Amino acid sequence: MSIVKINVLTVPAEQREVLEQRFASRAGAVEGSDGFEWFELLRPLEGTDDYLVYTRWRSEEDFQKWMDGPMRSAHRDGAAAGGERPKPAASGSSVWSFEVVQQAAPKQG
Repeated sequence: MSIVKINVLTVPAEQREVLEQRFASRAGAVEGSDGFEWFELLRPLEGTDDYLVYTRWRSEEDFQKWMDGPMRSAHRDGAAAGGERPKPAASGSSVWSFEVVQQAAPKQG
């Protein structure tokens, strides 16, 4: 079954718009990656400053290939394009890893 990676980003209120704009400007950056299955950026509604960046992959190996290739290049190229890397919108982050053991989808018809 698939694996899920959730990047937990602590984002102060004044940086939320910056974070969301940065993700919007990268739309399409991961969709063509081998083994990629799903992406969601989840905005907190109450009680926390933590955004969740949810990605789902066919395997751990596919995720690692993306991290070592396109992801690393995107961060390096972003820094090179403007000379300096922009200040991070998040004040902290951690990654949670899960294996999908059950799933369900709405019934059709």
